[in-house]
Amino acid sequence: MQDEPRPDELIKAVADFLRDQIVPQISGHAAFKLRVGINALDLVTRQLALSADSDAEELASLKTLLGKDGSLVDLNSELAERIASGAVDLSTPGVKDHLWRTTLAKLAVDQPNYASYRREVEQK
Repeated sequence: MQDEPRPDELIKAVADFLRDQIVPQISGHAAFKLRVGINALDLVTRQLALSADSDAEELASLKTLLGKDGSLVDLNSELAERIASGAVDLSTPGVKDHLWRTTLAKLAVDQPNYASYRREVEQK
């Protein structure tokens, strides 16, 4: 296993190079496609950097909330089923907080510049 550079560092370096060196030289539809590609690289960089911790926190929260062990996918499915059946709702202790923290963690990866997300983070 290689220690340096990490995959997220490599992807960020490529995205920065494209953004700083190539974007200024391209226009029109090709520039648009390039920006879409850079955004995808930025997203993958954030996923690599943030998702392991946020997934672990989400899993721990789900285990506590549901009172059982399981995988992240299985426990999320169970929570969704309980919500759909009416067995669980926002008045159930812990549900609202879990959903809010999970949403913010996902926005940190997917849309960290989203205005509402920025406001929430800055209020803390």
